[in-house]
Amino acid sequence: MKKLKRSARLVEMTQYLLFRPHSLIPLTTFAERYNSAKSSISEDLAIIKEVFEEEGLGELNTLAGAAGGVKFSPKVPKDISLKFIQNLCLQLQQPERILPGGYLYMSDIMGQPQYLNEIGKTFASAFAGRDVDVIMTVETKGIPLAYATATYMNLPVVIVRRDSRVTEGSAVSINYVSGSNKRIQTMSLARRALKEESKVLIIDDFMHVGGTIHGMMDLLAEFKATVQGVGVFMESCEAEEQLVDNYVSLARLYGVDSKTKQITVEPGNYFDSK
Repeated sequence: MKKLKRSARLVEMTQYLLFRPHSLIPLTTFAERYNSAKSSISEDLAIIKEVFEEEGLGELNTLAGAAGGVKFSPKVPKDISLKFIQNLCLQLQQPERILPGGYLYMSDIMGQPQYLNEIGKTFASAFAGRDVDVIMTVETKGIPLAYATATYMNLPVVIVRRDSRVTEGSAVSINYVSGSNKRIQTMSLARRALKEESKVLIIDDFMHVGGTIHGMMDLLAEFKATVQGVGVFMESCEAEEQLVDNYVSLARLYGVDSKTKQITVEPGNYFDSK
């Protein structure tokens, strides 16, 4: 790569780091890429580190030694995430979102890249420091959230199916009791999709009682995997009991009143302690 002016090099280096979260990048990579001395690269990284921290973009950590380098960890401050979630809560309380049967329409939120990016960054911040190999979700609405989170944690995504598919080879299937309607349902995961004894982060869009998430935990036990965390975009507070105890929610749904057209949504338990 041709030698760049410092201003251009700073922009390009920042872009390089943002697209490679949680990846150890040796200083020699930058030195060779920009045809610059390591001392100059170190000065540039110090500037980028300061901006990242001041603007709440994340942390840039330096690892010393021959095998060292720099690693960017996206991390958004909780107060910034809270403002974002409060804005989403206001949108989710719009009366026109009430569907027949008292359901809440959220698909448009799950389809907006800017919202998904912020949700993904928030989950990545909530589970920063956890030893995770893979992110798991169940089809279908949890898939965008899982991939958004995976982008900022630089992890692969595993999707649990409602039934096994020929194109995925042999699979492990289990029956579980749906928390919302108490019906026995089936979920399946291809044997090749997950290595045994993997460390898994579960991400889902909505949790009523937690039957589906509890089913995923039972499925993971068949792979001798461990659950390192559970994150849900929204939890229902109408259920008398939860099947899942330890989880992070970004929003809470307290009720949907079809008669009065009122919806009550507030920030989730992630924001309970600051």
